[in-house]
Amino acid sequence: MESSSSNGSNVPLPASQHPLHVTDADEEDKSVKQLNECATIYLSLQDCLIESNRNWKVCQAYVQALKACQSKRNKSDQT
Repeated sequence: MESSSSNGSNVPLPASQHPLHVTDADEEDKSVKQLNECATIYLSLQDCLIESNRNWKVCQAYVQALKACQSKRNKSDQT
């Protein structure tokens, strides 16, 4: 699994101290990496969907956060 972490050493952090999805977007799918600052929200939405057995109603906070992040990115791209 992960042998290094964002704590600056090669000692892995305990699972409870891992930054959520910080390295996931760096190591995985290129399309996720293209989300830039929205990647963490997207990956959190994916986790929610997995944990809730694909119940979108339960994950609406993540859906709305991703929508807001994308809207903010689109406005930044236009300027």
